[in-house]
Amino acid sequence: MNTGTAIASLFIADLALFVGAFGIMTISFVSFKQRTKEIGTRKALGARRRTILLQFLIEAVSICLIGGVVGLGITYATCLGIRSAMPALPIEFSVSLIFISMVVSIVTGIVSGFLPALGASRLDPVDALRYE
Repeated sequence: MNTGTAIASLFIADLALFVGAFGIMTISFVSFKQRTKEIGTRKALGARRRTILLQFLIEAVSICLIGGVVGLGITYATCLGIRSAMPALPIEFSVSLIFISMVVSIVTGIVSGFLPALGASRLDPVDALRYE
């Protein structure tokens, strides 16, 4: 693979990752707004900021991990298809690819879910219970 193709592939992958992270952040914000009363009730009953922050981060990371597993499945199927169509082409699906993709999925979930989680954890219980 020449340098131009590698740079273009990296740019496309980064752009797709950015769009996915933005989608996860939007979903997390919507979830936060829909569950404002639930968060207010939990905080009124003694839930800590850390607990609510962790809940939203775990949700964002879970969504990213599901997407990562689906992406790995599609990649594996594509590798099998290319390998059977063109046996001379050196293509491999390695364990390091799985590890790196799962780490990237986790980091993407943490980064994209942090702002909504922070907003949920800072919510005032009185204002949240009054929210319509």
